[in-house]
Amino acid sequence: MPFPIAAFQVDGGSEFAAEFEQACQQKQIPLFVLPPRSPKLNGHVESSNRTHNEEFYELAHEEPSLAALNDQLRNWEKVYNCVRPHQALDYLTPQEFLLQWKRKSEKAKCH
Repeated sequence: MPFPIAAFQVDGGSEFAAEFEQACQQKQIPLFVLPPRSPKLNGHVESSNRTHNEEFYELAHEEPSLAALNDQLRNWEKVYNCVRPHQALDYLTPQEFLLQWKRKSEKAKCH
């Protein structure tokens, strides 16, 4: 990220246990764990999950191998971040939004 991470918010899944929690503690990054069964508190992530399911995972993929899936995921990541406009970002791509944010923050530093 082009800026320091202030905190992490997680849903309490097992992937956020042990090493991840320790890494957050070592870097002094607060970790906020949401209560179970509360997707409404994590709306941005739930929306992103839905998009990934509908626009990537539910589509037919030619090869079921892990290597092929990883290649397809890398391509999807490029589309998602650099090609596909996002309504929540005023129809910019995440890459465009980030570049715009950087320009604004650089201008603010100059004044």
